[in-house]
Amino acid sequence: MACMNVSIRRLLALCVGVFGVLPGCRDSSAPPAAGTPPKPRIAVVPKGTTHEFWKSVHAGALRAAREGQADVTFRGPEKEDDREQQIALVQNLIAAKYDALVLAPLDNAALVGPVRQAKAAGIPVVIIDSGLDAQAGADYVSFVATDNRAGGLLAGHHLADLRRGAGTVLVLRYLEGSLSTTQREDGFIAAMASYPGITVIDPKRYAGATRATAQEAAENLLAANPGIDAVFTPNEPSTFGMLLALKARGLAGKVTFVGFDASDAAIDGMRQGHVQALVLQNPIRMGQLGVQAALDHLAGRPVTPVIDTGTFLLTPNVLDTPEARELWAPDLKALLDGAP
Repeated sequence: MACMNVSIRRLLALCVGVFGVLPGCRDSSAPPAAGTPPKPRIAVVPKGTTHEFWKSVHAGALRAAREGQADVTFRGPEKEDDREQQIALVQNLIAAKYDALVLAPLDNAALVGPVRQAKAAGIPVVIIDSGLDAQAGADYVSFVATDNRAGGLLAGHHLADLRRGAGTVLVLRYLEGSLSTTQREDGFIAAMASYPGITVIDPKRYAGATRATAQEAAENLLAANPGIDAVFTPNEPSTFGMLLALKARGLAGKVTFVGFDASDAAIDGMRQGHVQALVLQNPIRMGQLGVQAALDHLAGRPVTPVIDTGTFLLTPNVLDTPEARELWAPDLKALLDGAP
């Protein structure tokens, strides 16, 4: 009993020492059996933890950890605009001497310093989802992500086909400093330039990190721009917020809507004819390949500097195909069963 009490005290001390005031301790590592090499300890740091996208990333990370015999800690900011919390978290994980970090940076500039601190401490970093203003192969191991500009181009050309090359399109951007969504937005607008019959309204208004702020921004944009024919949104919360705003103004189903990422609401919207297309990423694959890249690097195996996780255009015609359902309806409960 005395030994057990000491172990508990040491575990509690680790949680407090590593995470400070951040909620909870999600480290899944445990002492190895005598004579067994310790498992690599890898921390996965997403942009946030509430959206379905990040739950899928978590599931993929756990899959790679189980296959690669690693221990994974999954922790991110509560909100996707809390740069300071993410920076503090990365610094705490460095202090805890993790073997590797897998990071989805909230800001392409603000997280450069912490990533370089990790490298200086001998902790390799794999970047996932959103880019960093640093050099793959030098400042970090690899960038594992969707080709976001290509995804924006895909969305733009499909919307143009739906509109037969004519109409007025409103763009709701996501969050300033978020490189992944900026690349999607820029790719979409680049696609629109190929269609002289399409007018793009891009007031550089940002949805913000939550569905509530996205809905407010969308309603303001719709009120200021009557008579639009189509809308584009670059991620899950902006898509959901725009859908709510269109419903509130009686425009759902009357305006062509192409968005990014899946949610239950967006899928229901597609079934109801309110959403015409969604560009889907593969977050499970992203989490899995991110952790695998870290494991490969730790083992001395070569890692490609850029790993593309792919995109998929979801439309009503393919909504219930096995390939599509694997992306928008994964069994996260089973995948996350026993997750720390």
